[in-house]
Amino acid sequence: MGIPQKNTNSKQEIRFLEGPQSRWSEFVFSVKVLFEFIKGFRTLHFAGPCVTIFGSARFGEDHPTYQQTQEIASSIARLGFTIMTGGGPGVMEAANRGAREVGGRSVGCNIVLPHEQMPNPYLDKQVNIRYFFVRKTLLIKYSYAFIVMPGGFGTLDEYFEALTLIQTGKLREFPIIIFDKSYHHDIIEHIEKMKKLGTISADDLELCLFTDSVEEAVNYLELNAIRKFNLKPEEKKKKTSWWLFERKY
Repeated sequence: MGIPQKNTNSKQEIRFLEGPQSRWSEFVFSVKVLFEFIKGFRTLHFAGPCVTIFGSARFGEDHPTYQQTQEIASSIARLGFTIMTGGGPGVMEAANRGAREVGGRSVGCNIVLPHEQMPNPYLDKQVNIRYFFVRKTLLIKYSYAFIVMPGGFGTLDEYFEALTLIQTGKLREFPIIIFDKSYHHDIIEHIEKMKKLGTISADDLELCLFTDSVEEAVNYLELNAIRKFNLKPEEKKKKTSWWLFERKY
């Protein structure tokens, strides 16, 4: 009988989850998150009613989606909305550019990444955010509608985040408009499958408009945002309290 071998791997266990950190580390992290939110509030407080446009950062200006996004953003900006995006290239740039071209306001919440994502040049104001969950909160907080263009994981994450918040009553029933029915064909089919299997309610389908028409989207936005929430043109205020030292546009 051989001598039992000591388990030499016992000190080399893979730690998949670190678990709770020191209380000090978690306190410091909480303070950093708080300051990220305050930085976002200071930058975006006077942005006005926004429409947030989500989409891929990978489309160049010669791509049809880029060009359609410009057209959509221009039409929405003419209604008086501020166009808000993630502040980067691709669809985000196209949206901010479309707003700028018609004299509309254009803002961005840029995410700070290891391979630094530079803000696009069509922003009136922008804020750099380190944490995705803070950025998503800001993109949703100031918006009365959401436009979903073709995109990747991040776009779908943002789309379903907004949809879930509305479905669960954490956010008011602001319109969500998804462009390019061909690109989103499989998602439409999957949503229909969820409805059929009862994992979502039939009424949940009324939270979104799938379309290829800019005109249809604008009409939907007027009915389900401007009229529904009684939005009116911005009026000049005699005096504003800037207790977080916010800056006007």
